[in-house]
Amino acid sequence: MPDPASPLTVRDLKALEPITGRAFAAVLLVRKVATKTSKNDNPYLSIELGDRTGAFTFTCFSDGPLFEFFKNLPDSSVVRVEGRADYYQGRFSPRVTKAEPLTEAQLAAPGVMESLVEVAPEDPAQLWAECAGFIAGLQPPELRAAVEAVFAELGDAFRNAPAAIAMHHAYRHGLLEHTTHMARAGRALLPLYPEVDADLALAGILLHDVGKVAEYEGALAIQRSRKGILQGHVVLGYQLVRKAGLKARLDADRLERLEHIILSHQGELEFGAAAKAATPEAVFVSMVDNLDAKMGMVQRALRQAAEGEEFSERLPGLDAPVLTRKPGG
Repeated sequence: MPDPASPLTVRDLKALEPITGRAFAAVLLVRKVATKTSKNDNPYLSIELGDRTGAFTFTCFSDGPLFEFFKNLPDSSVVRVEGRADYYQGRFSPRVTKAEPLTEAQLAAPGVMESLVEVAPEDPAQLWAECAGFIAGLQPPELRAAVEAVFAELGDAFRNAPAAIAMHHAYRHGLLEHTTHMARAGRALLPLYPEVDADLALAGILLHDVGKVAEYEGALAIQRSRKGILQGHVVLGYQLVRKAGLKARLDADRLERLEHIILSHQGELEFGAAAKAATPEAVFVSMVDNLDAKMGMVQRALRQAAEGEEFSERLPGLDAPVLTRKPGG
């Protein structure tokens, strides 16, 4: 049995034999605190805690000793929590009995911050080198120049940014990983669809989510920025691409088609698209985006699966759990 005074990772906690009441301790990042109201009109907090290995949510009721502590906690706080294991519908949902913020000295201890921030599993330098290779091959030169101008303006911010707050590739370097994976998939699939302008589609893949660099903020816990709330990444990306396209003197037809890919890549208006995909390239990019977003959720669930776990928790983007055991396992 693990020592309850010794901090465990989220993966460790989920891998424990499910015995209700087992004591535990962990050092975790407060990712999200949401105030909700129960059926009897009493307020409670839904709190998401996590580290680089995963996350879990627990409920803090207004009559509990920790309600005011978590309600008034600054964003992206790191806390040491103690509690007892509990489960709801087979999901780890503990009772947290004690919580205290880490001091600056504790945060500065070797390995603490690294243990909290989830990162893409692939080397970001190699991902960016691959991405740069896709950019270098674009034709005509004006299209390549427009794409280069966008990434030159974004700099390291693009390479470090997440692709989402929670749904897919929601971690450091996640946007770079998502974009590079889409470019790989696009390059493999484009020969099957000669009606699609390959260079224009690849440029759209590389640029489709660049607005997310401005939509999200936060070095630890990811949240939407003021611009993200007021405009959203579709509009922010369109602005970046239009400015770069005009500066590169990209011909009007290609620029309009490239802008349309950005405006329509979300697929459905209710998902945030500004327009429905109406060109071969826009349809292609939207479908590849959806494919990699969903497979990114699956890949993350498999990475974070505890030893012996058969199914992941329900993934909101799939509206289902994922079978985590390999075939024949």
